[in-house]
Amino acid sequence: MSGDGNQIEQFDALFLNIAQHHPEGAHQLLDTFVSFLGRKTDFFTGGNKGDWEKMVMNTFKKHEQISHASHEAELKLKEEAKKAMEEIKKARQREENIVKSAEITELTDEEAEKLRKEIQQEKANNPSTSSSQILPPEFDKVDDDDDADEAEKGKLLPNKGNGCNLEKYQWTQTLGDVELKIPLDITFKAKQKDLVVNITKKHLTCGIKGQPPIIDDDFPHEIKLEESTWVIEDGKLILINLEKVNKMNWWSKLVNSDPEISTKKINPEPSKLSDLDGETRGLVEKMMYDQRQKQMGLPTSDEQKKQDVIKKFMEQHPEMDFSKCKFS
Repeated sequence: MSGDGNQIEQFDALFLNIAQHHPEGAHQLLDTFVSFLGRKTDFFTGGNKGDWEKMVMNTFKKHEQISHASHEAELKLKEEAKKAMEEIKKARQREENIVKSAEITELTDEEAEKLRKEIQQEKANNPSTSSSQILPPEFDKVDDDDDADEAEKGKLLPNKGNGCNLEKYQWTQTLGDVELKIPLDITFKAKQKDLVVNITKKHLTCGIKGQPPIIDDDFPHEIKLEESTWVIEDGKLILINLEKVNKMNWWSKLVNSDPEISTKKINPEPSKLSDLDGETRGLVEKMMYDQRQKQMGLPTSDEQKKQDVIKKFMEQHPEMDFSKCKFS
């Protein structure tokens, strides 16, 4: 992501908080912002006649193109996923038909062997129907043959946002926060009064009024309630931003009933390290250094400090015999 993108996105939480107070949608939010420009700045009067209009049109056209490109890419991905799932269903149906036909008639050993080869040949001729090849990486699991810890095997691989894409929602995370997107399966544009969204430090309830909740479960870790926000996007999607209390911890699930992701497979963007405050950044860098040292069989930063103190003490006292001492 470019530097401009990072600068823009750092205000997302602020704008989401402001947007919550505009239940009528984008036009009400835009009206408030333009009113601010007119009352508190020289936006309309500070330049030549018509300059503000050109600036506004150029800015809106730029973001319109970005939005259309993103929307088209999303539609294309959904269409490819739909086709892939159809191929999976067809392949499974073919296998079921073959097995059913085998169950109807009692087979000889030779016929059973022939049928087994036919099924293997069917799979070989249609490699694209393998679900492990079609589904995107975020749905894959940690390989049982992987050299990861035994406890990590069988867990889901994180998506590109270090979270998980599930059937009813998608979540991503940084060390500082969690972002949750919940598409609404409705035929109308939802407003705040149509939804139930209750967030506490340890629990989330979210859904459409009059229907069973989409999520109603505890978080695995506490959140900062006063820093967490939610907003409706285009009347069809709920966007929730949760601020973590512990900013040194990767979540393995959004709520307790979710499947776990492998946090050891998380690959955070190096650039995000610069977004942390000085103290947190120092702790993260220390953790990363100690992890690399352990992988190479070398002492961690704390162990190195201890060794340096012992070495200095030995140099200051050459008269002492340390040959039989054991230092842990």
